[in-house]
Amino acid sequence: MSSTFIIGAAFAFLLAGFVKGVTGLGLPTVAIGLLSLAMSPADAAALLVVPSLVTNVWQVAAGPRFSVLLRRLWLMMLAICIGTLAGSGLLVSSSAGRASAWLGVALAAYAITGLLRLQLRVPACAERWLSPVIGGATGIVTAATGVLTIPAVPYLQALGLDRDDLVQALGLSFTVSTVALAADLAHAGVLPVSVAGTSALALAPALAGMLLGQWVRGRVRPELFRLWFFLALLLLGGDLALRGMR
Repeated sequence: MSSTFIIGAAFAFLLAGFVKGVTGLGLPTVAIGLLSLAMSPADAAALLVVPSLVTNVWQVAAGPRFSVLLRRLWLMMLAICIGTLAGSGLLVSSSAGRASAWLGVALAAYAITGLLRLQLRVPACAERWLSPVIGGATGIVTAATGVLTIPAVPYLQALGLDRDDLVQALGLSFTVSTVALAADLAHAGVLPVSVAGTSALALAPALAGMLLGQWVRGRVRPELFRLWFFLALLLLGGDLALRGMR
């Protein structure tokens, strides 16, 4: 890897960690989107594994009601693993262009849902059957694009959780998705020990960005930050989709 690439990758993880520190999510989405400008989405997802896993475990551990949320969401978590297994190899077997196009579409879809700020609500009677459906769909999207957020994030936001529980639930979903994706990549041979070591090095800028983001979170208007975040993500997703279709 050239020094230019190393600096660029460090900046990508720093920025992704910053976004996660401010909003509680976005590290995998931002990092894989930026890294995919210079490498295949499969290789970008492999570099993402350690920073994503550590920061999301940190997010889960910091929450107040892990056992309660796990009992409520365990079907969704199980379905994420099954969905990722069902889509195993999609990210690796796709051509670089096609994978980038699908990644761009996923990023743009996530950005649009954030910009629309749809106030969806899931009735309690539907949660038991809808959770595994959403989990399975999230697993397939994760296996195909490396993006962990669609449709898990809009669904969890629609459950009516309070802020702390929502942040912890997001961390739980992202942790399970990261572990499932790492297993898929390792099985496909895209996550050898050398890449895992490089991924571990990316943890430092990701954590630094996350700490900076947490400091900034109390000093800026979250609504304004989220607006610019989703607009930037929409542009990035559109660029990746157009590049992939050429």
